[in-house]
Amino acid sequence: MADQQPGAAPGNQTAKRKGEHIRICLEEDVQSRVAGNGLERYRFRHCALPEINFADIDLHTRFLGHALRAPLLVSSMTGGTPEASAINLRLAEAAEARGWAIGLGSMRAAVEDERLADTFRVRHVAPNSPIIANLGAVQLNYGYGVDQCRRAVELAEADALVLHLNSMQEVFQPEGDTDFRGLLGRIEAVCKQAGIPVGVKEVGWGIDGRTAVRLAEAGVAFIDVAGAGGTSWSQVEKYRSRDALRAEAAAAFADWGMPTAECVREVREALPAQTLVASGGLVTGVEAAKAIALGANLAGYGRTLLGGATGGQPADGVRGGAVHDQMERIEFELRTAMFGVGAGTLSELRGALFAVF
Repeated sequence: MADQQPGAAPGNQTAKRKGEHIRICLEEDVQSRVAGNGLERYRFRHCALPEINFADIDLHTRFLGHALRAPLLVSSMTGGTPEASAINLRLAEAAEARGWAIGLGSMRAAVEDERLADTFRVRHVAPNSPIIANLGAVQLNYGYGVDQCRRAVELAEADALVLHLNSMQEVFQPEGDTDFRGLLGRIEAVCKQAGIPVGVKEVGWGIDGRTAVRLAEAGVAFIDVAGAGGTSWSQVEKYRSRDALRAEAAAAFADWGMPTAECVREVREALPAQTLVASGGLVTGVEAAKAIALGANLAGYGRTLLGGATGGQPADGVRGGAVHDQMERIEFELRTAMFGVGAGTLSELRGALFAVF
């Protein structure tokens, strides 16, 4: 695929891959073998006398100039197939109802074949939610440029674009694109020329402080660390691989990556003012509270919500019915954690003391 130009590869090939990803994430054991997302190492210092009214706890915040009723994000997951379309609509409807932001899955399929664009269109059910379009950063080395980035945003009627970094996934993916040379300069060009906010995210192995500084200097509007502790995409691709060597080798990388908590801590220390999203293995609202206390602006949830959005049980095993109910649970847990430390606002939560075990 390295010599193909945008539009040359059939969109239905990419769509087929996306359908396989959904099935594998729901049915197979693709959990990272990293011992947790790192947030389990932190404990809040309980405040027995919070001196606040639980009903007055305020979760409101802003993200890329948009008002949110909670500092929470539906992480980029899917698109390109009829099943993915239904999932995206359910997620977007819930995000709109709850006041969350929502990221879409990689839109390469729609850029290749605009007949698939409808599987990413959710604006009609989420008129007020910030919507983030999504493309693989490596495609900037395979013929994509500012025009394709803008087109993805237009097709999704999105407010921003995120470029995802997935180098380890590409190595194990049968169709993988592995030329990551010179990407930082191309990312910088997109940031300068696209005319919309452009962020960068990982897909589950984390972004460290040094990389985050380089991205910030390139002009990215936000960074989603997407650390280890949730889905491992080397394990997902293991189930798709036709290469016995790569399928066997994937097991050696099941514990690869930096835990989410350590990514957040490093990036916030290096970049005190950067808009920062914490995702990667988050399940509960208590984890969102910990991530925000460590310095994140938003907390993102991916596979935790996927099962509820398909109508089945959540992939993480938490039972809560529809995705709307899961999101309500996460908010309640976040608000309760704030009450437990006596934080009436998110800014007060960021200043809360916690102990490391």
